[in-house]
Amino acid sequence: MVASSTSPLPDAFEHVYSSHHGWLQAWLWRKMGSHEDAAELAQDTFLRLLASRASESLQEPRAYLRTVAHGLLVNHWRRLELERAYLAALAARPEQEEPSPEERSLVLETLMQIDSMLDSLAPRARRAFLLSQLDGLTYAEIALELGVSDRMVKKYMAQAMLQCMLLVQA
Repeated sequence: MVASSTSPLPDAFEHVYSSHHGWLQAWLWRKMGSHEDAAELAQDTFLRLLASRASESLQEPRAYLRTVAHGLLVNHWRRLELERAYLAALAARPEQEEPSPEERSLVLETLMQIDSMLDSLAPRARRAFLLSQLDGLTYAEIALELGVSDRMVKKYMAQAMLQCMLLVQA
């Protein structure tokens, strides 16, 4: 009689996990310099693999894992960069205006959502939006800067505004 597996995980996933977890965590450690962060991102990578149910069809598991982990790593670095910029801006404020830890957390979460929204835009739409909102350029000035028509700038801004509205509604 053959013993049945009591594991809720598919055999293919277990095989990929057991065969490549150590390698992935070491790869991430070399990139990050932190065992704890590497372990966390490795787990997140395998959670993505499990959610995608792609374990059984993987031809090159390490290439897949490295691609997913690299995306998570970029997001991690982006979050750290945003956090550093935010903390630097806070340090420049008078002490009596310092936000509470809860406010800091909310601001950082909002910054990450805005960053993600901007990242979802096409490069020219993102650039047009930033030129308008951060540099205060008019649509005509943006059109000159980007080398496109005023009509195209309006289209880019409409795309960006739609993403802003979707972010607010979420």
